[in-house]
Amino acid sequence: MREKLFTAEKLHEECGVFGIWDESNKQVAQEIYYGLLSLQHRGQEAAGIAVCDMSSPKQEFMLHKDMGLVTEVFDKEILAKLQGNVGIGHVRYSTTGDSSLENAQPLACYYLKGTLALVHNGNIVNSQEIKQQLEEEGLTFRATTDSEVILSLIAKMRAKTGSVEEAVERAASYLVGGYALVIMSPRKLVVARDPLGLKPLCLGKTKTGWVVASESCAFSAINADFIRDVRPGEIITISQEGIRSNTNMCQEQQAHCIFEYIYFARLDSKLDGISIHKARYKGGQALALAYPVEADAVAGVPESGITAAAGYAFQSGIPYIQVFQKNGYIGRTFIKPTQAERVSAVHMKLNVLEDAVKGKRLVLIDDSIVRGTTMANLITMLRKAGALEVHVRVCAPPFMHPCYYGTDVPSEEELIAPKMSVAEICEQIGADSLGFMRLEDLSKMTDKLPLCRACFDGKYPTKV
Repeated sequence: MREKLFTAEKLHEECGVFGIWDESNKQVAQEIYYGLLSLQHRGQEAAGIAVCDMSSPKQEFMLHKDMGLVTEVFDKEILAKLQGNVGIGHVRYSTTGDSSLENAQPLACYYLKGTLALVHNGNIVNSQEIKQQLEEEGLTFRATTDSEVILSLIAKMRAKTGSVEEAVERAASYLVGGYALVIMSPRKLVVARDPLGLKPLCLGKTKTGWVVASESCAFSAINADFIRDVRPGEIITISQEGIRSNTNMCQEQQAHCIFEYIYFARLDSKLDGISIHKARYKGGQALALAYPVEADAVAGVPESGITAAAGYAFQSGIPYIQVFQKNGYIGRTFIKPTQAERVSAVHMKLNVLEDAVKGKRLVLIDDSIVRGTTMANLITMLRKAGALEVHVRVCAPPFMHPCYYGTDVPSEEELIAPKMSVAEICEQIGADSLGFMRLEDLSKMTDKLPLCRACFDGKYPTKV
């Protein structure tokens, strides 16, 4: 089993999902591959693709998945063997279940009425209760994820209903938590999003088919057009009969994950009508208004801190400069099991541009502080390079509580904010001043979109 990915300072989304239905294209695996590449930032532990040829008499699923990045798991030969015109794909970072091949997705099952495959982003709060009930009914489980529980529940409901989409609706009525689901049967794609909208999911159109993905940036990779976001609670069925929408589970209450806009989503994506680039820029502006300071330059920690730094610079009138050179060949996350290796990893990933910082008072913008170790190392590097002052501004409030919906916020024992005041954190990381995003300013980033911010204020939108 591989080590857990390095999570000393950055948080991770559970995964990214992708699905395509295109009756005229038997090479949809290639499209899924490019879509997953665009979603690689959402998960780097495992990747997988499952396809089915609707015209084949057998209508068998072909599936390939493995541990590693998309480019490590697939090559031309593997993709050429995955012949089909309907398919789903997945990139994974584990928040529930071990980091192992058994938990990699897509997951597939054979049951009384045929076969199903599923990809899932999110976390089901009551999955253990559902699993126990299914086990008492005689079902067995190979993996340790809530995704397998969802698939088993859908398969059970399918035996009692007339269609896959009816089974998905029945199963979804039992689920509590955040989820974006893409389910494949031999002839259909069924898409479902949790009623709160905790997890993102959007719908696109190719010239001859339909496509769904966690983020709109994946559509550009295959030259598909963004149509709209899947509504919270909506179930969409794509088949030879066309596209159908079921809004029976839609509700007024919504709670979109704020961290999609702060960090998770790619900068060129648009989620629930909100531009990620614009949201982060506005976040930087809000920080400048809340925490002004006299300084010579504003800088951002690559990558997600850069756009917020530009917003801070514009609002404050302080020039923006680049102070870090990022090593592009080291991924967004990487395996570093010991603290000593974590410290050296910061130096491998980022180098300071000494001539840019020497003799300057800096405002340094980052998306979050989880444990404080990475920020402390960055400040040490900047001071060693000659920075006179380092004032830190953070585009998220202090993390005070764990997340139960698919983001790996550590336990409160591992978080720095529940243990220390802002002043104490400032001293711990070695900054001259420190300002966290105010809770009331989060809505400025997202045009008052209803948000889940439970990791900051402890107000969970469901029972946990």
